[in-house]
Amino acid sequence: MIKNLKALAEIKDNNGDIKRMKLRPLYALMVIFFSGVLSLSAVSPNTDRPVEDVSTYLVFKRKAKQHHIATKTITVSSAISSGYYLVAGVFGVYDNAYSYAKTLRRKKFAAEVFKSPENGMHYVYLQKTTSGDQAIEAYLNTSYEKKMWILQVDSGNTPQAASISHSKDVAGPHENSRKTFLQTAKNMGIATRKVEGLQGLTNGYYAVVGVFGDMSNVFRFKKSLDAKGFRSQTVVHPETGLNYVYLSHNTDWKEVLTEVSSGFDGRYKGKTWIMEVDNGIAPDLSPSMERIKNQVIADQKVQAPKKTKGRISSSKDPPAKLLQKADAYFDKMWYAEAAELYEEYLNGHEDHYSYEILQKAGDSHYFNSNMERALYWYDILYNRYADEISSENIFKYAHSLKGTGKYSRAKRLMRIYDRRVKKEGMRYAVDDPRTTPKEKALDNILNTEQEYTLRNIATNSEYSDFSPMFYNGDQLVFASAMDSSFFTTRRYKWNNQPYLDLYVAKVNQESQEVKDAIKFSKKINTKYHEASVTFSPDNSTMYFTRNNYGKKLKRDKNGVNNLKIYRSRKVDGAWTEATELPFNSDEFSTGHPALSPDGKKLYFVSDRPGSLGETDIFVVDVFEDGSFSEPRNLGPEINTERKEMFPFITDKKLYFSSNGHIGLGGLDVYEVAYTEEEGFQEVKNMGKPINSKSDDFSYIVHEDTQKGFFASNRRGGQGDDDIYSFSKLMPEELNLNAIEGVVTDLVTGEVMPEALVTLLDENNIKLKEVVSDKDGSFVFEDLDGTTKYTVRTTKEGYSEVVMNAPTGDNEVVNVEVKLEKLEDLIVLEEGIKKIKLNMIFFDFDKSYIRNDAATELNRLVAVMKENPSMVIKIESHTDSRGPAVYNKYLSDRRAKSTRDYIISQGIDPKRIESAIGYGEERLLNGCDGSIRCSSEQHQLNRRSEFIIVNM
Repeated sequence: MIKNLKALAEIKDNNGDIKRMKLRPLYALMVIFFSGVLSLSAVSPNTDRPVEDVSTYLVFKRKAKQHHIATKTITVSSAISSGYYLVAGVFGVYDNAYSYAKTLRRKKFAAEVFKSPENGMHYVYLQKTTSGDQAIEAYLNTSYEKKMWILQVDSGNTPQAASISHSKDVAGPHENSRKTFLQTAKNMGIATRKVEGLQGLTNGYYAVVGVFGDMSNVFRFKKSLDAKGFRSQTVVHPETGLNYVYLSHNTDWKEVLTEVSSGFDGRYKGKTWIMEVDNGIAPDLSPSMERIKNQVIADQKVQAPKKTKGRISSSKDPPAKLLQKADAYFDKMWYAEAAELYEEYLNGHEDHYSYEILQKAGDSHYFNSNMERALYWYDILYNRYADEISSENIFKYAHSLKGTGKYSRAKRLMRIYDRRVKKEGMRYAVDDPRTTPKEKALDNILNTEQEYTLRNIATNSEYSDFSPMFYNGDQLVFASAMDSSFFTTRRYKWNNQPYLDLYVAKVNQESQEVKDAIKFSKKINTKYHEASVTFSPDNSTMYFTRNNYGKKLKRDKNGVNNLKIYRSRKVDGAWTEATELPFNSDEFSTGHPALSPDGKKLYFVSDRPGSLGETDIFVVDVFEDGSFSEPRNLGPEINTERKEMFPFITDKKLYFSSNGHIGLGGLDVYEVAYTEEEGFQEVKNMGKPINSKSDDFSYIVHEDTQKGFFASNRRGGQGDDDIYSFSKLMPEELNLNAIEGVVTDLVTGEVMPEALVTLLDENNIKLKEVVSDKDGSFVFEDLDGTTKYTVRTTKEGYSEVVMNAPTGDNEVVNVEVKLEKLEDLIVLEEGIKKIKLNMIFFDFDKSYIRNDAATELNRLVAVMKENPSMVIKIESHTDSRGPAVYNKYLSDRRAKSTRDYIISQGIDPKRIESAIGYGEERLLNGCDGSIRCSSEQHQLNRRSEFIIVNM
């Protein structure tokens, strides 16, 4: 994954000027234009010198097959050395091949790259041998564990033990070799010329791309080459005064022919010819070239060279020159290039370990987010200069520790930082929350890991993808450099990444799957950076970040190109030409716009005068006429002395990224609640897994669903910065289904504590049981919705009460339970003592005990148990419908059924004197069949009575 600086952005114009904006890096979009690779088919290989005879070739193939080694043979021109190559990878794009070779070299493999002129492919190989047996032996003994195979190259020349084509024409080309060179160049259509009198160059062959008489033209042309990543050099002819600008030179003409024929691996499309020099040995640079180089460094206009073959500097460079280059790149904020040079300068030279150089070495890696190497140098700096180290460096040391997961050590360093800051004086008040010990805050973050589901979205590329934003309900707009995989002319030199464009993709709101990414409007995307977009509520206005440019990039007084916010409106379904906002400036940067949900406030990031730190979050009011208020700093509750960026605002919270608040390393995402009345509340770290030890930023979310997206450069992604979708695993919705109530005395209304309340399901199976509280209350929680429940309440000396209590959908059912004293059920009616129950009903023409009847009979049982000597008799009655004889028979069955139920509840049969049915003989109303009666009137006559015979 390519290293980059997340907290800073850098812009480069065509003149090589670079801007380090204290925002997010806006990586350069690079378009690779493949110039047609000139065919070398016209060159006939020297068939008089075959690599090996046929029998030897067959033996090699057989041996390789026995060892299960894949092989392949290609025939090329004499520009490539014959031999056997242990190939670890084949690439169509040189940058990919070089990057892989560099990775292998870091793992201590001697990886090199060559390109076949015939097929245009770049081969990364680990070793080259002159025979097949040597190649097989090398294959079997290598420590390289991934897929590898042997490529046999036949170029018609004698195999060389060294790497590609190293014939050594040192003092001058031999005549036969020169004739071959001239004929080969002619066949390839490449112009050549022998130039004499150049006393400042080594003998050899030079790939010349321009000849100028005016030095100002030389400067302009070299600057354009530098912008494309070439390390061009210049020599002046002492007699003619002509300036020759060349891109490469070599004592071997085959190497130069290969570079020219391929257009320097497709990177240069201009005219090129080869200059042949034969003057004897001389220094590489003429005095005029040395002056040019010194002037460029002095003006701080050195273009960091594009990484092609080899390192950006030679090990032959003296240490003083290495350091000079490193410091020049560091001052121009080319941190990736500076870091490499500092590494080379310090490697094996502890006498170079000065405070300043160690600090710059650490800072170069730190600002490029390579926390492992930053930690390495900060650790040396701290151990060697503990008494001199600044608070700033202690903070970065602690940050790099967090960035590599060493939290325990980081907390100790933060304690030291706290003490140092307090001793040196603080900007914040003593009672400010940020002055509390940072290790405690870090512990809280580490111990608070929320439940999220994270997914790396499908549209991520190997380059930087970040700044997602919701659009049109079912789309996502984001910044990406994805086009650079195949097209390159311009790279963003901070980290060798391409320039950014805005893309739009479809989003499945349920699964959050992102697909079908295409470029956003051509009116918005330019050849420079576009990123960090926000839309008005009706999606008719958009704000985004772009380089400050008109016809060309604009620079401030220090030669820096700043960032600005631009606005575009949609007219007739198309976006209009964007215009910059009035609070931008050529003298500072403004970016990362974020509109409030109502579109009336625009939040943004800037390093403008009045900022509390390196970059702060500001806000302006957006008026109905499209104008704006003066920018307001959100203040020290949000902004720190370091970087705050990527704001996103909802109707409840502000989200942003920062490396100034306490976090896990790199940029972390923070949230802060706010209301119109109380403003912003306490800033809180989002915790893991949203935050990690890497950079985490550009967080957006739907508050209602807690689904959204953010970007991170954490390990495991597709490339540099990747966009992740997230879904917060919401705690299960609180089950509000409950039954609650209060038990009281039916007559007095007093609350009834310690009553037994039982919850039954629809099958009368007991589910729960509680005792009413001192205030008579009870509750059954976590119940199923839309379910039939029964609540049964009993208390000694009181009648049992049974009530139906069906639940709804997430609601609380309230019931009032009124208990009646058992003694109150004994009544005297017309001189006869009875147990007064609610009516005992039977279904028409039935004698079984219904549930409601059982409830009433249970009250009778309770009375009889309360009065052990009580004896009763049961009388059952029917209505007048049906034959009288049958009714008497039916009522008698009901009486007997009632008696059986009471006995089943534990009452001695002897305490029931009789159970007799009287049919329709004792009607309570005039419904004897002579008058018309309702069903309710007839039902009053279907009853049972309980007469007390003895107490």
